Amino acid sequence: MTVTSLSDLDVAVLIPCYNEAVAIPQVIADFRAVLPDATIYVYDNNSSDDTVGVAEAAGAVVRTEPLQGKGNVVRRMFSDIEADIYLLVDGDDTYDAASAPKLIEALLQDQRDMIVGARVDDSNEEAYRFGHRFGNALLTGLVGMIFGNRFRDMLSGYRVFSRRFVKSFPALSAGFEIETELNVHALELRVKSAEVDTPYKERPEGSVSKLSTYRDGWRILRTIAFLVKEERPLQFFTGLFAVLILLALVLGVPVLLEFMQTGRVDRFPTAILSMVLVLMAALSMTCGLILDTVTTARREIKRLSYLSHPALPWRQE
Repeated sequence: MTVTSLSDLDVAVLIPCYNEAVAIPQVIADFRAVLPDATIYVYDNNSSDDTVGVAEAAGAVVRTEPLQGKGNVVRRMFSDIEADIYLLVDGDDTYDAASAPKLIEALLQDQRDMIVGARVDDSNEEAYRFGHRFGNALLTGLVGMIFGNRFRDMLSGYRVFSRRFVKSFPALSAGFEIETELNVHALELRVKSAEVDTPYKERPEGSVSKLSTYRDGWRILRTIAFLVKEERPLQFFTGLFAVLILLALVLGVPVLLEFMQTGRVDRFPTAILSMVLVLMAALSMTCGLILDTVTTARREIKRLSYLSHPALPWRQE
């Protein structure tokens, strides 16, 4: 199958929103200008301002998601909306709408499944604060070490997906950690993905960020730990095994040496604790081996779900 223009494909622009009445009209107008044939969906997440009203007035298809959190909104969007190409972008007017055709073109090249709009690292500290830059680099590097180093901007909210990627994505996260889960899903399924540099700008005056550097950073760290346990159980529980064995040796070796010298065990509680730690280490390794088999089966099921949907038209670079 080949395409001659984007009008041959069904493109859906997905905009999750929470109190974005100031920014959302401009976001809708900008994406309408560059993607005139796309359907623009705004999903409101319990906004207390007039986000719904201004989004409807701007011509978007507006729906609501009562469960609070960006992850919950993205899960609902992916479940509800049928399209060939999905463009996900935040409703705060910080991402460059003019880059959308370039991101979609990159998706169509070589039948890719996810394109990440990597925010250009410029000197605009107000748009992309140092704390957010540092946290993004730290978390991206951590995921890269564990799952594979294929992304520079793991936390970007500007992405384009194929249908087969969207419909095979389990979407377990509730909040801003959804971007981490998207990247890990792509890495675990080993789908074709890439990054495209995009400008990043400051929020419009009167618009307030909902991102908390420390709170959301901690939640992303917890998500990474959870995904390591879920997707790399053998490595996770082997690490736990090593820690428990080390503790057991630190506590038990002095007791053993004392017994060899005196023939007595004077520190029974320490001896018992070291034996318990050894048993826990053995149990941890057993869990890792069992769960590794389960994870392999789960990965195969996700892969089959991915393959059950048709690929995008082929357009080679």
